[in-house]
Amino acid sequence: MNREEIFERLTPVFHEVFDDDDIVLSETMSAEDVDEWDSLSHIRLVVAVEEVFSLRFDASEVVELENVGQFVSLIESKSAA
Repeated sequence: MNREEIFERLTPVFHEVFDDDDIVLSETMSAEDVDEWDSLSHIRLVVAVEEVFSLRFDASEVVELENVGQFVSLIESKSAA
C-alpha cells in the first residue's frame, strides 16, 4: 500500500472522528490545525485507524507522532510488515 492509498483510506476516518467533511489531509497537518483534535479525539482517531487498517499501534509509537505524514509513514511501515 502506497502513501496515496493510505491518504485515501485515512481521509474518511478523519472526517468521521472529527465530524468534519471539509478536512483535507496533508503531510504537515497536525493537531494544531484541527480545532476538535484534542487528547480524547486523538485516542478515537488511533483506534479508528487501527480498525480500518487492521493494525495495532504501541503507545510509544503514537505518542511520538507530530503530524499526519508521520502517521502515514507509521501505517506504511506496519502494513509492509
